[in-house]
Amino acid sequence: MAQSGIITGQYVRIEQATASVGDRIFAQLIDWVVLLAYLTLATWAMVEADVSGAIVAYVLLLPLLFYTLLMEIFNHGQSLGKMVMKTRVVKMDGSTPTLSAYLMRWLLYIVDGPSMSFLGLLCIIFTKNNQRLGDLAAGTVVIKMQNYRKIQVSLDEYDYLTKNYTPRYPQAADLSLEQIEIITRTVNTPRKDFTARVIQLSQKVQQKLNIQRQELTDIDFLRRILRDYQYYALEEI
Repeated sequence: MAQSGIITGQYVRIEQATASVGDRIFAQLIDWVVLLAYLTLATWAMVEADVSGAIVAYVLLLPLLFYTLLMEIFNHGQSLGKMVMKTRVVKMDGSTPTLSAYLMRWLLYIVDGPSMSFLGLLCIIFTKNNQRLGDLAAGTVVIKMQNYRKIQVSLDEYDYLTKNYTPRYPQAADLSLEQIEIITRTVNTPRKDFTARVIQLSQKVQQKLNIQRQELTDIDFLRRILRDYQYYALEEI
């Protein structure tokens, strides 16, 4: 099983294991069973209701077509098959994929799936992180969820997050690992232009997240953002 190590800023070290070929095959088979069950039930309902024409086509085909895309977007990178197999789609750095990444994976299933003789399966077998073409194009990977829950975290790094800590800015969870790393370096690296850099970065973070800081100083605001991000990162684990 391939291993891929990532570090979320200086907060969480994750040794994530990519889903095996078997995991991905079984997840896909489960999804196909779900879709077949839906198709059978919907067809029976349409026949019983004596409904025909374009309505039938929309009712039967649209959910089949958009099932994977919508499930992964609204269910944190998991279809029903992935939920059963305890796998999940993430970006290569461990962050949540963007809408465009999910869309790219979905579009390229036309190439990866049965229509092209399961080209994606061959790609999964021969790539280091078990990625199909859609994953390679989108910069995503399918990982095993239990490896997140088994992460060994040094509690010394979280001593200022008390048990009853309440985050103030849930938008902090939307920051990327690279952005958190920039904030971390800025806050922890005193320089001649330290104050100016902190003010500038604070303004950019507020603009990006569309929030108004509640802290009295810019440095306190950035530290709060880091702690809130840390809170949500641990919540994911």
